[in-house]
Amino acid sequence: MSVSKDQFTMQDPTRQYPQPPFARQPQPAPGLAKKMTPAPDHGEQSYKGFGRLAGRRALITGADSGIGRAVAIAFAREGADIALNYLPSEEADAREVVGLLERDGHKTVALPGDVADEAFCSQLIDHSVKLLGGLDILVNVAGKQTYVDDIADLSTKQFEETFRTNVFAMFWLCKAALPHLPPGATIINTTSIQSYQPSPGLLDYASTKAAITAFTHALAKQVIGKGVRVNAVAPGPVWTPLQPSGGQPQEKVEKFGSEVPMKRPGQPAELAPVYVLLASQESSFVTGEVYGVTGGNHLP
Repeated sequence: MSVSKDQFTMQDPTRQYPQPPFARQPQPAPGLAKKMTPAPDHGEQSYKGFGRLAGRRALITGADSGIGRAVAIAFAREGADIALNYLPSEEADAREVVGLLERDGHKTVALPGDVADEAFCSQLIDHSVKLLGGLDILVNVAGKQTYVDDIADLSTKQFEETFRTNVFAMFWLCKAALPHLPPGATIINTTSIQSYQPSPGLLDYASTKAAITAFTHALAKQVIGKGVRVNAVAPGPVWTPLQPSGGQPQEKVEKFGSEVPMKRPGQPAELAPVYVLLASQESSFVTGEVYGVTGGNHLP
């Protein structure tokens, strides 16, 4: 199984990255990318930028690993200054990202904290604006996913925490960021194919993703008059720490991604170019849209 080191080399996409079966690999939430086997590809070696975000200032939540990490790497290599948010428990992964970007000469600001807290969300926007000198791009990636087979076992505590992390945080961050966003700025949310094709064991998570989809559509219409575009990306199964740390039971981790037409999970590096497109001026006539990156399971 070959993994391309060049994002532009033509190859069979079904065999571009590892396919299941994978080893069982439980770890406590929120999980660390450095403990996963095989290691996720965030574009550390493969992503090449062309200056499409030169001079932009971006805040990315969930930027220590997974999709957020891939987006941070791609945005930086496209010329943006980056503020990375993550949980303090994810510091080990975050240090790797910060070190990588700083070695490449990119301006990078680390802002750890829990976006499930409204006061912190307000502080996060204020600190990002102060340390970056403004804000042009807000990317909401941070998410909570915990698999529960039966609604009888789904606690109110988990249901509320999932909504606070996935939906409330997005609302708080967008609300706080908008007064700082100039015309031409963009907001990119992260929904999921679960918004349209929910798995029974992800009742709360799928519900939050449906809320994110509707929020994106509505906010896009509300703020386009200010020259701000709002879009979302809807991933299918992606190989991130969210999965082995409780997002899926271990028997599903073993065959994760096998249910999509490509018969493998996506890698974070395969999501990043879509976020770059939506953040750049190349997508100037796109707002209120949801871009699916699902391995072949279509969105409505």
